Amino acid sequence: MSSVRYNGVVKSFGAFNVLKSLNLSVPDHAFLALLGPSGCGKTTALRILAGLEMPTAGQVLIGERDVTRLQPRDRDIAMVFQSYALYPQMTIEENIGYPLWLRGMPDQERKAKIAEVAAVLEIDHLLTRRARQLSGGQRQRVALARAIVRNPTAFLMDEPLSNLDARLRLTMRGEIKRLCQRLGSTTIYVTHDQAEALTMADLIAVMHGGDLQQLAAPAEVYDRPANRFVATFVGNPPMNVLPVKADGTDIHVGGARLAIRGERFDACRAASVTELGIRPEDLHLTEPGATGSMAGEIYVVEPMGNETLVDVRVDGGRLTVRADRGFRASVGDHIGVSFDAGNACFFDTAGKTAVHRVEKTERNRA
Repeated sequence: MSSVRYNGVVKSFGAFNVLKSLNLSVPDHAFLALLGPSGCGKTTALRILAGLEMPTAGQVLIGERDVTRLQPRDRDIAMVFQSYALYPQMTIEENIGYPLWLRGMPDQERKAKIAEVAAVLEIDHLLTRRARQLSGGQRQRVALARAIVRNPTAFLMDEPLSNLDARLRLTMRGEIKRLCQRLGSTTIYVTHDQAEALTMADLIAVMHGGDLQQLAAPAEVYDRPANRFVATFVGNPPMNVLPVKADGTDIHVGGARLAIRGERFDACRAASVTELGIRPEDLHLTEPGATGSMAGEIYVVEPMGNETLVDVRVDGGRLTVRADRGFRASVGDHIGVSFDAGNACFFDTAGKTAVHRVEKTERNRA
């Protein structure tokens, strides 16, 4: 069993609570991304699991084993650091095999294991070199090889791609995902990059201010965020948020009446919603004055090659719209913006998502 559980884990440094009370379960063989901005507690949570920090309160379990007070070497985990942490005086073969040497594995068996892992990561031709002779991507592969060479119960990765250039990050992202799927070990991956979390993970745990905001599959986090923070943190460009006004019969946004009725309208009114969230790809640009559209003014147009991002000023705020490649408009042009209310989510005064977007299958049935 390689499941991981945090039971009410608290970590304080003096009066500052880095983790307030973390309750988190990671299933056996799952790839979980701990996602959040700097200072949210994600790296502290990982270090507690690794045994590099002791919790102020709470319990950490790997499988059915309570590892809260165990030394790192006794937890059967392997950690990949942001800085690679390779030994410069050793060859690559010696770096990879170091954990096995510490455990007293015989030379012949150790060399065979190193060769096997190096071949999987396609670094077998680098075994006689030293770290200074390798590129960033090659060093990252060596760090991964050293982590997996002894088949640990769980892999812990602390922003392992942050030191790589953008192109190499894309390549390594796919390689790490493929490797973890092949090995089948439980993986906890810390990142502030929501693109990494969305593309690599089976589950995403979104952290903010020492609290767990949402734990769900990537599609669920993106389409049905638990609150305003998750909605605006996950996604690039982020979700648009606009103030809404509700009266007895209608909801208005951006100066236009929203076409929402039935149970969703009743739920919005009961929750006293104050804001609406809508993804850039769910917005559509129309002719000015089109029925049901919000009146807007072009603020900026950003051609991205495969698409165009258009920022539009509307009554009550600014929106980012994903438009087709080749879209042309001038700053200051008047334009309309419309959307299907079924694609929107609504937030209450506390920022919690009171009404979620409607699933496509539900919309089709309706």
